[in-house]
Amino acid sequence: MTPYYTDDYVTLYHGDARDIVDDIAFDSVIMDPPYGVELKAKRAKQRRGGVSVRLGSYSFDDVPEYVRDVVVPLVSGLRRRARAIAVTPGTRNMWLYPPADDVGCFYSAAGTGMGRWGFTCSQPILYYGSDPYLRTGAGSRPNSFGQSYPNDANTFDHPCAKPLPMWRWLVTRVTLTDEVVLDPFVGSGTTLVAAKARGQHAIGIEIEERYCEVAANRLRQEVLGLSA
Repeated sequence: MTPYYTDDYVTLYHGDARDIVDDIAFDSVIMDPPYGVELKAKRAKQRRGGVSVRLGSYSFDDVPEYVRDVVVPLVSGLRRRARAIAVTPGTRNMWLYPPADDVGCFYSAAGTGMGRWGFTCSQPILYYGSDPYLRTGAGSRPNSFGQSYPNDANTFDHPCAKPLPMWRWLVTRVTLTDEVVLDPFVGSGTTLVAAKARGQHAIGIEIEERYCEVAANRLRQEVLGLSA
């Protein structure tokens, strides 16, 4: 199994996670899978004006059936192997997932996404397994995170990239620095960038080759030393 990209901290594979995860050793998992909302494009207002559009083109159908038939079984299998898992499932199909051991969220008082009850100001985080800090006697930490940073996600050629400050918090919250973290839905590579900045080993899998290239380019450019 030849990596698409590798360096001293990160290994990225191009392929279907279902075909690869059995051959990978890891400790914890962070995953932002498809939401099953038939995403075709993302339009986002920029802080300096204008609107960006990120078109979607996938090897799968972003529908609830994909979440139920592909993503949920993958989560169930990973639960049997990982110490801790964090899944960001979106809101519409989160009920398809196995009951979580705990639930947190990303909160933004200025949320602009529209739901059936108005503006969506939070996105859920499903936690499975054990809290790494409680497990090691390091005390309690918040299970949720409020947005207090610029959204840099719209600068990447991906319809649902995640802001780096948000994901740096999630990586730090779910994994310890001596653990290997797996992301089976790499997308634009934010999990891998956050782990590398922390000096932590990470493995990623992405089914779309063009997004592998987006992630690889970010990893080539990012440097260690970012504060997590």
